Amino acid sequence: MAFHPIAADDDDCSGVGVARKYAWIVFALTFGLLISDYMSRQVLNAVFPMLKGEWSLSDGQLGLLSGVVALMVGLLTFPLSLMADRFGRVKSLALMALLWSVATLGCALAQDYPQMFIARFMVGVGEAAYGSVGIAVVISVFPKHMRATLASAFMAGGMFGSVLGMALGGAIAAKLGWRWSFAGMALFGLLLAVLYPIIVKEARIAPQRVATLAAAKVKQPLRTLFSSRSVIATYVGSGLQLFVGGTVIVWMPSYLNRYYEMGTDKAGGMAAIIVLCSGAGMILCGMLSDRLCRQSPERKVALAIAYCLGSCLLLSAAFALPAGPVQLALICLGMLIAAGTTGPAGAMVANLTHYSVHGTAFATLTLANNMLGLAPGPFITGRVSDLIGLQAAFQLVPLVSLGAAAVFFYAKCHYHRDIARLQGQRVPDPVNAAGLEVKL
Repeated sequence: MAFHPIAADDDDCSGVGVARKYAWIVFALTFGLLISDYMSRQVLNAVFPMLKGEWSLSDGQLGLLSGVVALMVGLLTFPLSLMADRFGRVKSLALMALLWSVATLGCALAQDYPQMFIARFMVGVGEAAYGSVGIAVVISVFPKHMRATLASAFMAGGMFGSVLGMALGGAIAAKLGWRWSFAGMALFGLLLAVLYPIIVKEARIAPQRVATLAAAKVKQPLRTLFSSRSVIATYVGSGLQLFVGGTVIVWMPSYLNRYYEMGTDKAGGMAAIIVLCSGAGMILCGMLSDRLCRQSPERKVALAIAYCLGSCLLLSAAFALPAGPVQLALICLGMLIAAGTTGPAGAMVANLTHYSVHGTAFATLTLANNMLGLAPGPFITGRVSDLIGLQAAFQLVPLVSLGAAAVFFYAKCHYHRDIARLQGQRVPDPVNAAGLEVKL
């Protein structure tokens, strides 16, 4: 039976009454804050060598400074997203940006490791729900036929923010010291945090019909967040794959510093190029997924599996080689597809959950991404590095992609029937040898 689920079968009022010029202004400011978000998060990675030398820190301690941000994002993204939906997304986004910017300034003023840890903890609290709430704001001001493109571009903004954070952070640290790296990121965020609520108004981006629909349909759709095997597997598979990509991003400046003898500025610049490859790959893999899956949506799962296996092969080969141009080329290729699962996973979650809870669904996906990948990855790798060295630890990291591929394969086995169950359609019962159709 031909089956063509529509991921964006949403209410038709999104973007209604919003001028195109104003919509792009909202996108630019929201995207700019996302850039600030990741600049504040990733600038730490560029100054790892300086902090390690000045405060005599272990790799495990450095990894914890990075991982605590992702941990707080994972723990708080769900409740804070629900609060933002209730009390106003624009106000919530501005408050988040203000908090993470002030906390980043606190990093610049930290005098020892405990103070830095507390400041990084607060950075994580401020950034917790920005991704899920920000993408909800962007989607709300554009027609629904643009959602896939906007969503992939918005999520890739995190990679570009990481690039700027590490590149600028490394350059500033080399000239002015590591404290000014944090201060520069903080000032950029504070400026946008002040401008955002002045220009972006809740009344112009929240049509009343959306509020009515949400109020009328909030109970039953919440069950779809965890009601199928394939959506749960998608959460898990996405998180496991980001264990790999997130770890390489965090530790790459240190890897280049130790094994290529690069200074802080050069290591940050090279790491930024690798992260840029990951961000570009996220968009390209998402576009490829949309193009190839128009007539067969379940191919998204097959593509997610292919991205996992491909990145495992390329990164494993890269870290088995000695330092040199060939290794760097393979790392770039591996990172080009390492985050490629982001697009398919997002589309799968949208297909497998009710449209009225898509914001909460993306918050749940963010929770899984951080709790399974972005938070434990840098910390575990740092502890392993303390025992066997960073080179050997990097050789083990890509193997996690095999687990992600296995989980996505499990999702593929149930994906078709789970979507049909959500939409109340009829599909062939795999137990019925005669191929008769049964109502789910």
